[in-house]
Amino acid sequence: MKNPVPVIVIAQLFGTSLWFSANSAADDLIRAWGIAPPDIGTLTNAVQLGFILGTLSFAVSGLADRYAASRIFAVCAVLGALFNGAFALFATGMASGIPLRFAVGFCLAGVYPLGMKLVVSWVPERAGAALAQLVGMLTLGTALPHGVRLAGAGWAWQAAIAVSSVLALLAAAMIFHLGDGPHLKRRTDAPPLRLGRVFYAFSVREFRASAFGYFGHQWELYAFWTLVPALVVLSALAAPGTAGLSGLSFAVIGVGALGCVLGGWWSQRVGSAPVAATALALSALCCAVFPFSGAWPSWARLALLLLWGAAVVADSPHFSALSARACAPEIVGSALAFQNSLGFAITMISIHLGTAWVSGWGANIAWLLLPGPLLGLVGLYPLWRSRRV
Repeated sequence: MKNPVPVIVIAQLFGTSLWFSANSAADDLIRAWGIAPPDIGTLTNAVQLGFILGTLSFAVSGLADRYAASRIFAVCAVLGALFNGAFALFATGMASGIPLRFAVGFCLAGVYPLGMKLVVSWVPERAGAALAQLVGMLTLGTALPHGVRLAGAGWAWQAAIAVSSVLALLAAAMIFHLGDGPHLKRRTDAPPLRLGRVFYAFSVREFRASAFGYFGHQWELYAFWTLVPALVVLSALAAPGTAGLSGLSFAVIGVGALGCVLGGWWSQRVGSAPVAATALALSALCCAVFPFSGAWPSWARLALLLLWGAAVVADSPHFSALSARACAPEIVGSALAFQNSLGFAITMISIHLGTAWVSGWGANIAWLLLPGPLLGLVGLYPLWRSRRV
């Protein structure tokens, strides 16, 4: 295929819409199930835990590099769609909802990192820019349930969630038809894929620097996405349970796709490490000043949230590109899955604390996220301090 990247990134958009599908119905779930706002964080963390264990399984076992990435992606997208549909149709409370959200997360482990491997297998020479498009679609996929909720304002919450399942099935069909690219094929002299070989990736200095930068980034990213509706309300830009809240949440998360695309374009000129460092610095600045923005004009508060939404994810594809470049080609899938697994384990802590403390901290909750980008800059320092990477 002449240009497979658009197929992969659109499939990523559709497949990752499963991730936050339940969050788009948070207000309805709180009313229908009689739960508290922190329970929405618990549902989100169930997805995160499933994703962590799924990526860890793929990484340590080497499955991410033993079988065709396109086949793993397709199977996992279909299973994720089924579990997400079951949540919409059959979940009646936290006891039934948590296992189904966990299963969705486990299936997403075969969608997100395998989508990254597919990009590298097709266009390794422009991995940074192509992965920027891919993560841009992940970002839109994260925002999409809020957009679906806005478009179908009169729908039952179950219908809005079910749309994500339909989209994931389309993603599976697209990737199954596309197949794997010609690169990243195992060399005949490559060492065997022994259990746990992926751990050797951390012996490479460049991989460690990229991974540690990514871990700081992850402390902030998913907690921010989870808290976006609360941040919009705290900014007095929309009231809880309104269409305006859904629309602004979609915009603040979705603008990250633009940040990814612009970062990908810039990386072709300066390299991935400077782009990642700049995005980390910008999101750290937004974390620091948000608690002081209460007296600003409404347009300025919205602009700050949009800048934060663009910067918070613009660095993500470049950590993947840097890590893929640093490790041996025959373990790229496993290394990216392992990096994701550790990074998403970190998100569980910040999501739990953020959703538990936001009602007490108010706008100061932004400072809970601030250590992430600051420590990410420290971790990434060896890659951006001296040369173009």
